[in-house]
Amino acid sequence: MLRAYAADRVRAAEESVMAGLPEGELMARAARGLAEVCRARLAERGGATVVGLVGSGNNGGDALYALAHLADAGYAASAVVGERGVPLGDKDSWEAAGVRIVDGSDQAAVREALGDADVVIDGILGIGGRPGLPDAARRWLDEVPDTAYVVSVDLPSGQDPAGEIGTDTGVFADETVTFGVAKPVHLLPATEAAVGQLTLIDIGLDVEGGPDVERLDFDDVAALWPVPGAADDKYSRGVLGIVAGGEAYTGAAVLSCTAAVESGVGMVRYVGPPTPTRLVRAAVPEAVHGPGRVQAWVVGPGLDVEAEGSDAHAQLRVAREAIDSDLPLLVDAGGLALVAGRRDAPTLLTPHAGELATLVSRLTGDDVSRTDVTAAPLRHARTVADHTGATVLLKGAITLVVPPSDSGLPVRSQDDAPPWLATAGAGDVLSGIAGTLLAAGLSPLDAGSLAALVHGVAADRANPGGPVRALAVAMAVPATVAALLRR
Repeated sequence: MLRAYAADRVRAAEESVMAGLPEGELMARAARGLAEVCRARLAERGGATVVGLVGSGNNGGDALYALAHLADAGYAASAVVGERGVPLGDKDSWEAAGVRIVDGSDQAAVREALGDADVVIDGILGIGGRPGLPDAARRWLDEVPDTAYVVSVDLPSGQDPAGEIGTDTGVFADETVTFGVAKPVHLLPATEAAVGQLTLIDIGLDVEGGPDVERLDFDDVAALWPVPGAADDKYSRGVLGIVAGGEAYTGAAVLSCTAAVESGVGMVRYVGPPTPTRLVRAAVPEAVHGPGRVQAWVVGPGLDVEAEGSDAHAQLRVAREAIDSDLPLLVDAGGLALVAGRRDAPTLLTPHAGELATLVSRLTGDDVSRTDVTAAPLRHARTVADHTGATVLLKGAITLVVPPSDSGLPVRSQDDAPPWLATAGAGDVLSGIAGTLLAAGLSPLDAGSLAALVHGVAADRANPGGPVRALAVAMAVPATVAALLRR
């Protein structure tokens, strides 16, 4: 599991470690690690020239020391510095160490220095900065050639260290080298795209307490996935009630029920109107039809809460009863319109960005758009989690799983799915997988993040590197789970 910690906690851990080390030792460790990464990238590219963009803080110091190591190894090393000059020592001492110092206010000199760069080290801002870049730094970035490999120190400069707010004006790195532990900026969807490859250098930090953000990896699956024992039966493995589909969206019922049985649920009870019921009977003969005893509910895939007719009203009545029950519950798609307030039982809401915008607007009275959610996904997901007491799984290229603030639990962020998974019906499949895990007794946080991982990996296994339909994802789940359990 990858764990990330907020910037203020990391700084406190750094201060604690520095108190027991010789002056400058922690920066020296970071610089050595950064230099080794840059030297490897230069070797891979057959390059000989490295240029640092050096700010006035500790990240600038890390970059300068790394440049000195690279100069000592025979590389042509330069540092572009701002109006405050070099952050440590003076120009003469760094040039004596082999690092050419370039005046950042001289755009022609900056252009000349960066023109031949094979690797560019971004050491402009650190984890104490705010989103956005100074104008001078933007001008430096304008001169970085497209062919250069950009390595950011600790975080891409100008990106939000908390990972909550996205910006197009910060650095977008090919690789980010961070020290000690990951930070939220590296894992959260508003900023992760700017991070590139994440490389973690151990410098001996120990951050107290649990992480602020987590990411499950493949090796976590075996510890979390419910594997039946010899004494289990279909009831002990979990019975999942699914209220899904309607006369307008018939496929959602088939996809969510198929995903549940392919995920290993003990039994599915399906509730729906005639047409999706006939389809489920044909596609999922294991399913039992009609309400009854269950261990958890999935409500909402393909559900039309405004549909007329006695069958639709009967389905809607069961949906409302499920929401009012004390059983674990997943609410998706059309069912989200039925979410009105707090629920005490374990609850997982699974909106996409547009649905989350509608939820936030309805629950708070604010006018929130899909664009607003995309710009600050964690903030808006947490708003709904805190209003409802539910865990919110925000679907997207990076899936956020956000528990209520008062739970004390970390946010989970999963980045396991190929872009091909952005296809109709994929959310219905995710609902079936996560519902299975809720019925087996997993918490909403574990069920949501584990389902997102398996969903993404199954999509890739279904057709590596190419288009994939939602039904193929569901059918790939059994082999995917088996492969992950064998790790």
